[in-house]
Amino acid sequence: MKNNTLIIGGGIVGTTLALWLSQHQHRVTLIDARPQLSDSDWQARLSQRDPRVYALSLASIDLLTQIGAWQHIQQSGRKADYHHMQVWQADGVGELNFSQADIVQTDAPNANHQSSNSRLGSMVEPSVIEYALAQMMAQPNAYLTTITGQRVTSLDWLGDGYRVGLADGRTLEGALLVGADGRGSPVRQAAGIALDTLDYHQTAICCAIQTEQPHHATARQVFLPTGPLALLPLADVTTADQADPQHWQSVVWTLPTNRALDLLTLPTDELAQELAFASGYVLGDIRALESIASFPLSAQHAKTYIKPNLVLLGDAAHGVHPLAGQGLNLGLLDVAALADCLQQDFVRSGKQAWAGEATLRRYERLRYAHNAMMMHSFSGLNWLFGSQLPPIQQLRSEGVSLVSKLAPAMRFFSQQASGMV
Repeated sequence: MKNNTLIIGGGIVGTTLALWLSQHQHRVTLIDARPQLSDSDWQARLSQRDPRVYALSLASIDLLTQIGAWQHIQQSGRKADYHHMQVWQADGVGELNFSQADIVQTDAPNANHQSSNSRLGSMVEPSVIEYALAQMMAQPNAYLTTITGQRVTSLDWLGDGYRVGLADGRTLEGALLVGADGRGSPVRQAAGIALDTLDYHQTAICCAIQTEQPHHATARQVFLPTGPLALLPLADVTTADQADPQHWQSVVWTLPTNRALDLLTLPTDELAQELAFASGYVLGDIRALESIASFPLSAQHAKTYIKPNLVLLGDAAHGVHPLAGQGLNLGLLDVAALADCLQQDFVRSGKQAWAGEATLRRYERLRYAHNAMMMHSFSGLNWLFGSQLPPIQQLRSEGVSLVSKLAPAMRFFSQQASGMV
């Protein structure tokens, strides 16, 4: 049990951590309640366009590159790099336009970082990332054990680690238990860690659309009185898409729940008209709309990320409003911070200590305040741009106009979005 780490949750965050640790020769057991997919299952999933997309930041791409997964994503061609970001409000003046030039300065100490690449990030479908990780997990690795299709039935703290019971009767022991098991995290609940929660009373409509005009590798977000509407570039999947590229996008449209439910009852062509109107026809008419889904919106933050021999990552620790597309990026920043803390303290101890209290507290200090700031910032922006009070509307317009003219402010927001801070 000395250096063994047990990770519960085989999503993107948990799998990324498992790969990083095992590639650095730390023994890891990844436990996923979902069954393992065959290659034919994966191909069936990948044959469909997923309307959801993750806006991977440069920091997230760096981490996925380190573990070898990004190379598979590149080879698949199922990514849409975006080089610009356009943000505006429908009922005000001023517009924010971000590019890589806002992040990198030639006189900055890290000016060479990503300087040869003008992208702000890449839009990638969840199944594409998951398949790339699965391909890495399938490679021979003596330090990695994967258990799939098994539900965790018990968690017992042993004083110097955890014993985990599985539905098939097996028990496993580890010096560190990692909860990467999502918003409803059974690990968090079993550890008795409470949550701060915020219900936005909003619902997001998600779909894939084909627009009349190409997106030109630009992620767009308009703040409407009813909530933000994001148009995010999607990879061109079919031969027809590739012959006429850059027309497919992922939509995340935030609305008051009652309004969203009304729109979801409309025929597809009428919903497309409503969506085009809401976007101000920024890319013309909508030629096709598919894969409509919806989900309620809320924010949550665990009171603590750690207990003795236990740590929370990703959605198990925090969940934010989707308006800035930073949920997964925050989770992957958690992975990078935890992996670095574990590795540094392991080396300092002469390869004897693993996941001690001081190490876990250092991880929490690195991530807790940053994640809290991001969560409250997104909540504040959601309120600010949704307010219909005339004084707030005027201040909002003047603020957006001012920020657009201040290079340091633009650089700050660009760095936050890229994760390169």
